[in-house]
Amino acid sequence: MPGTHTYAAKVIWTGNPGEGTAGYRSYTRDYDIACTGRPVIRGSADPAYLGDAGRHNPEDLLVASLSACHMLWYLHLCASNGIVVTAYEDAAEGMMRTRSDGAGEFTRVTLRPVVTVTADSDPETAARLHAKAGAMCFIARSVNFPVDHEPEIVVT
Repeated sequence: MPGTHTYAAKVIWTGNPGEGTAGYRSYTRDYDIACTGRPVIRGSADPAYLGDAGRHNPEDLLVASLSACHMLWYLHLCASNGIVVTAYEDAAEGMMRTRSDGAGEFTRVTLRPVVTVTADSDPETAARLHAKAGAMCFIARSVNFPVDHEPEIVVT
């Protein structure tokens, strides 16, 4: 699969109630994310920035992307290494620092997956594969902050 892959998303601002951006509070931060052939994701800003708390914000989506990418690589590596995963759940958390001028950046994301494996799977290998998944994840390899892993392996 070496080569170049292209991903496209259309972001459409839906927050013009009639005045556009005439004032800081005259518009909403609502938008739609559309990718061909998939359901639309309704987004907004974080509520701290006048966003709609009922919609995903870009920061949520970044943390979720890191978590999902890690999980997909991890499942692949487990399947390739004889580890049978029967359940996977991650409580990922991102830390973002804001500056006095309003700019900001993520400083760290911590993934906390709880992975259930079968009794005939090696829990040490299951734990160790998280580091490999982190090294392989396309999204984690593209960010400029640490992505930590604090996995818990449950054997059933």
